[in-house]
Amino acid sequence: MSKTDVSGLSMLGQAVASPTHPDEAVLERVPSNHAGTDFVVRFTAPEFTSLCPMTGQPDFAHIVIDYVPDGWLVESKSLKLFLHSFRNHGAFHEDCTLDIAKRLVDLLSPKWLRIGAYWYPRGGIPIDVFWQTGNPPEGVWLPDQGVQPYRGRG
Repeated sequence: MSKTDVSGLSMLGQAVASPTHPDEAVLERVPSNHAGTDFVVRFTAPEFTSLCPMTGQPDFAHIVIDYVPDGWLVESKSLKLFLHSFRNHGAFHEDCTLDIAKRLVDLLSPKWLRIGAYWYPRGGIPIDVFWQTGNPPEGVWLPDQGVQPYRGRG
């Protein structure tokens, strides 16, 4: 069994203050020990929060990120702190969703990435945002993201 090289990480195992803005957040990566093998990594953030840029009111989302690595894995503590940095950041749902996805693509250069952001209603209308880099590699098992569409009272 191979050991992951964590020598370049600055946050893992350390007390780190939460960044106050997504631009300040540091995303870190580690090499995948299974380069050449296609597999899906999933991160689920069921309590994501940001602020409405117009009213300052909190917005809530259930975010699911799936990606097929191509040599790099995102370090999960840095991802958690990055997602937390949106908590006091004012941005529209679409901007938050795509900013998260594109930042991960820039960091990892994955073979494939998709994000599903299932936002809770604002003004009575739920806004769900979906994006992916293209078609997933053939033969990769992609489970459903498992988030039910918002139904309100039915």
